[in-house]
Amino acid sequence: MHNPIRRNRNIGTKNQGHGQNNKLTISSPYGDLRPFYEKLTDYQKEIRLINNHEFIFIVESTRKNSFHSCSINDIQRIIENIPAKDYGELKYIILRQPKRKEEILSPVWGRLIYSYDFENEYFPAIILDAVDLEKYLSWPKKQTIEDQQEFERLKADGHIFTETKRNFIAEFRTENIRNTQLYRTLPHEFGHYVHYLEVVERPGHHDNEEDIDYDAQDKRMDFYFRIPKSEKEKFAHTYAEKFKDKLINENKIPFDSLD
Repeated sequence: MHNPIRRNRNIGTKNQGHGQNNKLTISSPYGDLRPFYEKLTDYQKEIRLINNHEFIFIVESTRKNSFHSCSINDIQRIIENIPAKDYGELKYIILRQPKRKEEILSPVWGRLIYSYDFENEYFPAIILDAVDLEKYLSWPKKQTIEDQQEFERLKADGHIFTETKRNFIAEFRTENIRNTQLYRTLPHEFGHYVHYLEVVERPGHHDNEEDIDYDAQDKRMDFYFRIPKSEKEKFAHTYAEKFKDKLINENKIPFDSLD
């Protein structure tokens, strides 16, 4: 059960959100303790009931040449195929316009936030970032095993890379970005959340908040945030890949954009 008073203790730390290749440090104005990804401007929200679970979609306006690759209808179709038990308390789906500095320091496709402050309510959130079509997708030549695996995934999404002296470059194309964010990033972030549920929330399977042992839950939460990032990424990738393969086998994806 949701207790808004018990906001995750990792809020504002590097443990708060995990996205693919997610590294980012953005300074905040003095006195403003909110993380940069909670500072939304010029947005619209829409409530959708999916498998009897309420999601709030928050869509931030984009800059010139930037766009959101997935529509709310697109995302809803994918979420409809995710088991409802994996929704947990996840409530916010945010299509966000990153700031230029954020795009320069560390662009990401998306991220999971375990406790997101939106209009003074705290719930888990998945964020998908808008993409600037005037920029390029750059990938290093010197790659770890994880980098190599992600590089192959990107190529499978349709991104076509050309080799330069220092790296690999691909032009941003709308259909390829949509392939990455809709069919892979979105279920990947659900995978992170399911991992969290399995470690922290599901042991004991309490339906009544009064029965929850919060001390034990805090210990499981501490344990979860000490799990190496590589292990968390492996779990999320496995979840997303199995989910994607299932939908492909059932001829449910790919599908044309549902504007």
